[in-house]
Amino acid sequence: MKEGNEKVPIPKYFQGKSLLITGGSGFLGKVLIEKLLRSCPDISIIYILLRPKKGKTLQERVEAITSIPLFDLLKSTYPENVQKIVPIYGDVTELGLGLSNESRKILIESVNIIYHAAASVRFDDSLKDAIILNTRGTREVALLAREMKHLELLVHISTTYCHTDKQIIEEKIYPTEIDWKQSINIAESLDSHTLNIFASHYMNSFPNSYTFTKRLSEDLLTELCSGRIPTVIIRPSIVISTADEPMPGWIDNFNGPVGLLCACGKGILRSLYTDPDLIADYIPVDMAVKGIIGVTWLDALEKNQDNSKQLQISVFNASNNNVNSITYRELMAIGDKVTKYYPFHNTLWLPQMTITKFYILHYIRIIFFHVIPALFIDGLLKMAGKKFRCDIHRLKLKHIWKNNQLFLEAFKNSTENIHCQYGIALFHHSNMDI
Repeated sequence: MKEGNEKVPIPKYFQGKSLLITGGSGFLGKVLIEKLLRSCPDISIIYILLRPKKGKTLQERVEAITSIPLFDLLKSTYPENVQKIVPIYGDVTELGLGLSNESRKILIESVNIIYHAAASVRFDDSLKDAIILNTRGTREVALLAREMKHLELLVHISTTYCHTDKQIIEEKIYPTEIDWKQSINIAESLDSHTLNIFASHYMNSFPNSYTFTKRLSEDLLTELCSGRIPTVIIRPSIVISTADEPMPGWIDNFNGPVGLLCACGKGILRSLYTDPDLIADYIPVDMAVKGIIGVTWLDALEKNQDNSKQLQISVFNASNNNVNSITYRELMAIGDKVTKYYPFHNTLWLPQMTITKFYILHYIRIIFFHVIPALFIDGLLKMAGKKFRCDIHRLKLKHIWKNNQLFLEAFKNSTENIHCQYGIALFHHSNMDI
C-alpha cells in the first residue's frame, strides 16, 4: 500500500486483487466468499481449491455452492461477481496440495492474498487424519505462499481454543514442546489405529485432535513464514450461524452448539453434562468473517506504516466474550422460551433441558429420560410390527452425545482470559464499515 493509504476504505484496498481461498466449500469459507464479492465488488478473482465430489465436476460444485440461499443477496446486487469464483483442482490432504504444474504456476504468478480456511472441525477425527489435513495441509499452503511472486498476505484461520493449556490467551504465538515436523512424519508413517492407541498420551493436555493440530499449525507458520512472508493468524472462538448478513440464522451444518440446541429443541437431548455457569463464547460467522476481512486490511495498514513489521506474524483473537457473553444456563433458558413460541416440527418429546456438572446426576437422568422411554416405545413398536423409530434416535443421540461432550470438553476453559486488544481496535476503526 502506498503512503497515505491509511484512509483507503476496505473495498478500495481489495480492488483488483486476486485471492486464493482453501476451504471455500466449507461453512466459514462460503460466508467469506459471499461477503468478499458483495462488499468488495471490485475484487479481480477468487480461486478456490476444490476436487470433484459425488460425480460433480469442479464447475458443477461451484454452481451448487452459489445456488444456496446464502448467495441470493449477492446475485441480486452483483450477479456478475459470481463468475469471479474460479475453481482450481486441489486437495489440502495431498502433498503439494494436489496441484498440477499449470495450476501451481497460475497461483504463483497471480495471487495477492491467501485465506487458509480448510480444516477438519470434527472433534472425533483420528489423530492421523487431523494431522494430515490441519497441520500438513497448512505446511503445504505455507510452502506455496513462499513461492508466490505478488503475495501481500497469508491469512491463517486458527481458533482461540488451540491454547486451552494457557490461563491467559494473548494475541501472540505460544510455542509448544511438540515438534510439528515429527508429528507429520509419525502421521505419514503409522496407520490410524496404531496412532490412536497412544493419541491421548501424545496430545498430552489437548482435549482433542482438532485443537492439538491447530496448535501445531501455528508453530509451523512461525518457522516457515516469519521473516519470509507477511502472515496473519486470526483465532475466532466458537463460530455459529449468521446474525445479520447476508441473512439472519443461516448455517449449513449441525456441528457444535447448533447441533446441541437443535437436539434440545427436538426433545432428543434432555441432559447436558457441563458447568451451567460456563461462558458460551460464540461468535456469529458473519461477524467472524468481517473480522477476517478487517484484519487483512488493518495488518496491511500497520505494516505500511512500520516497515520493520513487514515480515512479522500478526495474531488477532476474535472472541465475542467481552462484547456479549452468555452462560449455558442463560442459553438454555432462552432456548426454552423460544421453543415455546416457535416449536420444532416432529419433536420426539416436549423439550426440557437440565444442566449439571455432576456426572452421577447426569447419568441417572440419561437412564430415566432417554434409555427407559426409548426401550418402552421400541417395545410398543415391536409389538405393532413397526419400525424401531426410537432405536434410530438412540443411534443419532449417541453421536450427538459424543460430539457434544468432546465439544464442551474442548471449550471448557474460561474465555474471560482471552485478550482481544487488536480485535476491539479493529471494530472501532473508522474505516471498518463493510
